[in-house]
Amino acid sequence: MTSSIVDTLDSIVGAGAPVVSVAPIELSAPDRPVPLDVRVSAPSAGTNLPVVVFSHGNGWNLDGYAPLTAFWASRGFVVIQPTHLDSRRNGFGFDHPAFPTIWTERIADLTRILDQLATIEAAVPGLAGRIDRSRVAAVGHSWGGQTAQSLLGARIFDEAGHVGEDMSDKRVTAGILFAATGVGGEDLHPFAQANFPFMRPSFQELTTPTLVVAGDHDQSKMSSRGPDWFTDAYTFSPGATDLLTLYGAEHALGGIVGYEVAETTDENPERVAVIQRMSTAYLRTALHVDENSWPVARAAFSDSTDSIGCVDSK
Repeated sequence: MTSSIVDTLDSIVGAGAPVVSVAPIELSAPDRPVPLDVRVSAPSAGTNLPVVVFSHGNGWNLDGYAPLTAFWASRGFVVIQPTHLDSRRNGFGFDHPAFPTIWTERIADLTRILDQLATIEAAVPGLAGRIDRSRVAAVGHSWGGQTAQSLLGARIFDEAGHVGEDMSDKRVTAGILFAATGVGGEDLHPFAQANFPFMRPSFQELTTPTLVVAGDHDQSKMSSRGPDWFTDAYTFSPGATDLLTLYGAEHALGGIVGYEVAETTDENPERVAVIQRMSTAYLRTALHVDENSWPVARAAFSDSTDSIGCVDSK
């Protein structure tokens, strides 16, 4: 599969290099109902490698999202993927005692990863001494977007309408939010209002540089808002400076969870290829690998005659 815009973006982000991927690596999480396992994917060569901590969507695990995570690793990033408590592998349903706190445990999982980068380095053959801990991005899809945005500075309104605690992490200096849910309020369906307190975000405190990626056909079952709900982080946060909108894309954005995955309702390999390359260009600039990657990719995308999507910037 090739297209003119994919070829152009390839010239910006470069060819892929061999990757080493190791899983499961168990991290310390004494109070967690089950052990915290992560997958680590990293280029087999290179030093001063920036880090991407990736939070999966509801029900997934450390084996998902290979179209993105393997691509980033092949372009020079150490990508770390936890299996959160909501994974179908754990079987914690809505009626499980752990469920009400899963959203906070998800955030804690990402913090645990950052606390234990030395353990991660030691567990991956040949990785020791090659990570640049000053360059870290938090990235997530769907529920994982909410998880990642908490480390980027977004907070949660409590039932009284007060902004909740700051769960940001100063070690995180950039982010990407894929199909992350928007603001709450009366548009939220009753089930979401009752069960998902994290769907009441406050984006005003999200000041970390962030790219928001959304599909213009992504209609949530959790809100009566249209697909623009998934652009709220860009609309309302000072840190989310860029919005990549994919035309015709639904919640899986063409298949970022995995190729031929059943829940992908809008399978489109070209769309995934564009997302791979645009997100890589953003990460390269946001994590100071190449200051020109994102501006050049953004301009090329905007100038393209392929009707894949559009980029907005503040």
